[in-house]
Amino acid sequence: MRIFGKTNIDFMAKRNLWFVVSGVVILTGMVSLFMKGLDYGIDFLGGTELVVRFDKPVDVGDVRTAMLQAGLEKPEIKTFGSDRDILVRTTEQGFGTTIGDKIRNGLLTAFPDNAQEVTKEDKIGPKIGAELRRDALYAVIASLIAITIYVAFRFKWIFGVGAVVALFHDVLVTLGVISIFDGITPGFYLEIDQNMIAAFLTLVGLSVNDSVVIFDRIRENSKIFKSMGTYELINKSLNETLSRTIITSGTIFVVLLVLLIFGGEVNRGFAFALTIGIITGTYSSIYIASATVLEWSKRTKKQARLIG
Repeated sequence: MRIFGKTNIDFMAKRNLWFVVSGVVILTGMVSLFMKGLDYGIDFLGGTELVVRFDKPVDVGDVRTAMLQAGLEKPEIKTFGSDRDILVRTTEQGFGTTIGDKIRNGLLTAFPDNAQEVTKEDKIGPKIGAELRRDALYAVIASLIAITIYVAFRFKWIFGVGAVVALFHDVLVTLGVISIFDGITPGFYLEIDQNMIAAFLTLVGLSVNDSVVIFDRIRENSKIFKSMGTYELINKSLNETLSRTIITSGTIFVVLLVLLIFGGEVNRGFAFALTIGIITGTYSSIYIASATVLEWSKRTKKQARLIG
C-alpha cells in the first residue's frame, strides 16, 4: 500500500539545516535537564507515595500544611488529574506502614468533613530504588550496544554507527522534551518510573526498525544501481520507503495520541515519551542515521557501493 505516488524529494540537501535543528533541540533539553532535572517516581527514589481521592476539591497548599503539621519532612504534593485527587509523596523512610499511616492520619485530622479514599499506595526502600535506577540505565545501554552489533554485522559498520547516533539523538531529545514539559501546567507531571523506562526501550526498537528498513533498501539499490553515487542512492532509497515510513509511524502515532489524551494519569508518561519518540525516531532515521552514512562517505571519498 502506498499513500504517495513516486516521489523525488531531495532529503539530503537539507541535512545540515536539520543537524543544526537537532543540536538546538538537544541543547535546550540539556539546559532544562541541568536547571530542572527529572522528576523521578517513587520506583527510583525510595519512600512512600499515596494517591488520595477526596469527596470535595481541596487546595494543594492546605494539604501541604496538613502534612507538615503531621511531621512529614519535605512532602511533595501534587494534583493527580483533578482537584479531588491528590498525590502525596515523601522520601522519608519508616518501618512497615508507618509513613503511610502518618499521611492518612494527617489528612483525616486536617479534613474531617471531607471523605477520603486511598486509591494507590506504594512503598519502596532506598536500596531497591537505587538498584532500579542502575538496572534501568544498564538496560538502555545494553539495548544500544546490542543494536550496534546487530546493524554492524548485517550492514557495514558505518550503518551501525549511524543507527546508534540516531538512537542517542532520540533518547536525548525525548529526555529533554520530558524535562521541558514536566509540570508545565497544573496536573501535567511526567515522572521517570518503570513505565517511562519501558517507553524508552520501546522507542529505541521502533527507531532502529525504521533505520534498518531504509538501510536495507540502500543496500539493495546499491547492487542494482552500481554506478550511482551515495548521495543519489540514499535519496532514492528514502523516497522508495517514504510511504512505508509514514504508514507505520502514522498509525502508531494515532494510537499513542489517543492513549495520551484518554489513557489517564497512570499511562500519561508512557504515552507522552513514546509520542515524542515516534516523531523524533522517524525524523532521525532520515536526517541523522542516513545523513551520518552520507557524511562518512563524503569525508572518506568512498562514493562506491554500500553493500553489507
